[in-house]
Amino acid sequence: MYFAALLARTEDGWEASDIELDDVETLADLADLARESAADEGETVIVFIEQEDEWFGLVRVDGEDDPRVFVSNGAAAARSSYGEILTGELLGKDRDDADTDLDALDLDGTEDGEPEVAEAEAEADDTDGVIAPAGPLGEGRVLADLGMSERDLLALETGDALGEIADAIGAGEILEAVR
Repeated sequence: MYFAALLARTEDGWEASDIELDDVETLADLADLARESAADEGETVIVFIEQEDEWFGLVRVDGEDDPRVFVSNGAAAARSSYGEILTGELLGKDRDDADTDLDALDLDGTEDGEPEVAEAEAEADDTDGVIAPAGPLGEGRVLADLGMSERDLLALETGDALGEIADAIGAGEILEAVR
């Protein structure tokens, strides 16, 4: 089961909304969705994605700048449909070249029938044999200017990490309202 939300920073503070990721196939799609949610061009928007207690990811979009991505556990995220969008981009993996069949995925991101461990590990490989690390991946300083240091971000346990992040950047109550 996934949880996904957008936090948009406005001149009045943070605004949150839950989002559907059904039509998102690439990081560019996700960044476009974030930009569309911003009231004004150039606003900071952070996409929060979490798969139960497996992993969480952050995508920060500042105006037309390239999205900045952080994933708490690359290997766990690479085994999920939405996490693969983030890890694939971070590892330079072209989603069109991936072996994952998007039509076989449920809307909650799990495959029909639970995959065997060997199959799940194999899905983390791309054609060049790149495997996502079983730990943090991406830009740890993604929220440093908003109040969450890289050290604090890396120290988070998966459980209520998104709540702790939202609290650190001053949006805890706003995020809870959409949970």
